[in-house]
Amino acid sequence: MFQLYAAIWRVSSGRQIILILMSLAIAALAAVPLDFQKNIINLLTANTLEKEKLFLLGAGMMAAILLSLLLKWVMGYRASTLGEDTIRLIRVRLLDRTDIPGRTRGRQGTLTTAISAEAEELGKFAGSAFSEPVVQIGTLISVIGYIASTQPMLGLIALMMIAPQILIVIYSQSHVNRFIAERVHVLRASTDRLSAEQTAEVKAAILAEFDRIYDTRRRIFIWKLSSKFLLSVINGVGTVAVLMLGGWLVLNGRTDVGTVVAATVGLTRIQAPTAFLIAFYRQVSANRIKFDLLREILPPPPASGKPARP
Repeated sequence: MFQLYAAIWRVSSGRQIILILMSLAIAALAAVPLDFQKNIINLLTANTLEKEKLFLLGAGMMAAILLSLLLKWVMGYRASTLGEDTIRLIRVRLLDRTDIPGRTRGRQGTLTTAISAEAEELGKFAGSAFSEPVVQIGTLISVIGYIASTQPMLGLIALMMIAPQILIVIYSQSHVNRFIAERVHVLRASTDRLSAEQTAEVKAAILAEFDRIYDTRRRIFIWKLSSKFLLSVINGVGTVAVLMLGGWLVLNGRTDVGTVVAATVGLTRIQAPTAFLIAFYRQVSANRIKFDLLREILPPPPASGKPARP
């Protein structure tokens, strides 16, 4: 995984730094609307209603939301264009090595698959490899920190929801990675044979290999869907626990309604970045496998650090 990120950083470090800075700004704004919402609800439940303060709080909340959305739009655009540039770079480098003696002989199908599909997925990932996890991890820290600062016990529940999900994903992804590598190897072998021999002569064997790909994908689906089910159960339990504990604290005069409402909304807010980080970890892990497979058909970089010549 370190080699994957090192390669991405070498070709896009300047643009990645800008994306990371924007990610930090977005994460810093994550809990701001929650604080405005808490203050608005507390104001509405007070004995006296200050209309001017209510409008000021509403304007501040809207401004924070708009600023965050604007930053997300700009970051998304820059990350997408960076991904497209990386796809083009990978494809150019693969094509530059097609006439290296012994490197691609008899492996035209492997090269075709790498250029069309594998380069596409790896390049898209490179565009958001640094910025997206910074945004989501920062959002988790910002929101959970805000909940914990208003009511530590509610913040503890939010934190406890994340730990078991991480363990489930790490365990299931190790199995998925093995099937991903197997699928890519089978697909490369099939396309090599299609390029080198008559399709009719190898049709039965290739169909059998396609069946193997189907079976491999089926096992991937089983692991992914099973882990998703468990994660959804944990999220449901966490939401009910916050409502029950928060209601008990309100009844005993140990917190206010606004804090419970803000914590409930914050809990739904952290579910989205948690789900993204789970999907992102799966993406990083799967792309690490594809990165290693691409390295198998590319020559090692020269010792001088200069681009290799055909």
